[in-house]
Amino acid sequence: MVVSKVVVFLGLILAALMSVACSQSAAPAPAPAPTSDGTSIDQAVAYVLMLVALVLTYIMH
Repeated sequence: MVVSKVVVFLGLILAALMSVACSQSAAPAPAPAPTSDGTSIDQAVAYVLMLVALVLTYIMH
């Protein structure tokens, strides 16, 4: 009876140690990719400036 209690106790200790070891070895999740790197904003500004230049050219002629 005592042997079975010791085996159960050692099994619980081993299970706890294994879960701690597994959680420590896992790499953290990578950071999410940026949703906007600025190129879309630059492109929008360029389109607006081109439209303004087109309108000004149309008005001057």
